[in-house]
Amino acid sequence: MSRRPIDIAPAGPVRLPDAGLGRGWEAAAVMGLTVLLLSFGLVFLYSASSVLAVRQDYPDTYYVLNQAAGAGIGLATLMVCAWLPYRIWEALAWPLLAASVIGLVLVILPWTQGIAPETNGARRWLLVAGISVQPSEIAKVAVVVWTAAFAVKKAPHFRSLRRGLGPFLAMWGLVILLTALEPDLSGAIVIAMMGALVVFAAGARFAHFAFLALLAAPLLWRQFAVGFRAERIEAFLNPAADPAGAGFQVHQSLLALGSGGLSGVGIGEGRQKFGFLPEAHNDFIFAMIGEEWGFLGVLLLVSMYAAIILVGFRIAGRAPDRFGELLAIGCSSLVALQAILHMAVGLALAPATGLALPLVSYGRSNLIMTLVAMGMLISVARATPGGKAARA
Repeated sequence: MSRRPIDIAPAGPVRLPDAGLGRGWEAAAVMGLTVLLLSFGLVFLYSASSVLAVRQDYPDTYYVLNQAAGAGIGLATLMVCAWLPYRIWEALAWPLLAASVIGLVLVILPWTQGIAPETNGARRWLLVAGISVQPSEIAKVAVVVWTAAFAVKKAPHFRSLRRGLGPFLAMWGLVILLTALEPDLSGAIVIAMMGALVVFAAGARFAHFAFLALLAAPLLWRQFAVGFRAERIEAFLNPAADPAGAGFQVHQSLLALGSGGLSGVGIGEGRQKFGFLPEAHNDFIFAMIGEEWGFLGVLLLVSMYAAIILVGFRIAGRAPDRFGELLAIGCSSLVALQAILHMAVGLALAPATGLALPLVSYGRSNLIMTLVAMGMLISVARATPGGKAARA
């Protein structure tokens, strides 16, 4: 005769202390993890960028001070977004999306090179009062907000591809096309994936996405089958085939990670930043962290991202209404997706792309917009009454 299991669960709900940023602990957890990851990021960035700055005749603190200035602006914006009721973004969804589209148009028009100069073969930045702004980073957050707001209205029609997913495809297609024309294909892919994740969470059918993926496959094949993208795909499939050419970045990234061992070579002691690993302060900063901090440093980094994502999805599950839930899912996924793809590139698990590591890589537009997303997430957490979900 089997024994009946003993119920050791508490009789009532477990109540955690008020954290001061609102009821419950989730808002404080997101804030604390964000500041912690940002602080570590500035340390990582200084080590990765100091040599590059000196080689460019700048002070060794040039990049980290620029990033710190962006962090200050971003944290101020985060606090504003955390204080504002998150439902305000539902009303601002269309204006925010329209503003991002205007910015994307301005960077690709042939007669706007004075405010949108070409850098490394691409036009991705607008010069506004002497400050560089990347519209595609604004578009990522705008697509999350707009998709979450529109999905609430379109949820009853998701069974139909034309009436349900069709309007989303039209708007996503416009933003993705403009981003790809910069060209910024990795940013376009992230925008597409973010929109799809939010709509899928809202109840869209998986079969529709599978059908659309089959239709898009020939177009994607044309984009990746020629030019430097084809070389990157080949380098991804066989990193050792051309270690001095197309596979150079990934090869050096793997060398950096492998040389780090368990505890790393020491902070500031990495060798790959001395001209061996391109974009060590940006696209491949994960490899630099692995070299100098080792497996333990990488584990710490991954743990902080995982904690932010898990708390973010907990906030989504306890959100007061459907829009809050989808907004929280989108903001959490924005960090998760970019972090996973960045680390996958560094580990040669994905083709080389130009994606930043959120809150760590150099780039003020990405940093500020990531902090905006974290502010929105905190706003949703603060709106949960008594720490309990009150779904509309």
